[in-house]
Amino acid sequence: MSKEMNSAEVTRGRLTTRTMAMPADTNPAGDIFGGWVLSQMDIAAGICAGQRAQCRVVTVSLDGMSFIRPVKVGDILGVYTDILKVGRSSMDINVECWVRRGRIGHREKVTEAVFKFVAIDEDGNPTPVPNLEELPAYAVDEHKS
Repeated sequence: MSKEMNSAEVTRGRLTTRTMAMPADTNPAGDIFGGWVLSQMDIAAGICAGQRAQCRVVTVSLDGMSFIRPVKVGDILGVYTDILKVGRSSMDINVECWVRRGRIGHREKVTEAVFKFVAIDEDGNPTPVPNLEELPAYAVDEHKS
């Protein structure tokens, strides 16, 4: 841990996606739209849930959405995911967004939420999420604590 980071600045989970906030994604005040940030979170959570379920997944809800700080044009948005719970066909995914200000500058947590996904089959019906021991080795490595 670098001298600049304290325990409150530690990410939870794995870096799942990273993108740069662009001018086209701003509101009239010049901040990035919350909906854009939310969509980035949903994409990352879907990647995490799909890798764990090894099939198609759909977002069914999100809880505890909290916007902590605004995202600015030029910030690099990193989205971190962590599986909190796996049920029969559902998964709860913790999602945190952190920005790197000025591309390489100050790092801040900007939002967090818990997304619930359900694994579905080809007909759109809920399907069981496999146990960890049923997953291919590469998929298990992605989900070790």
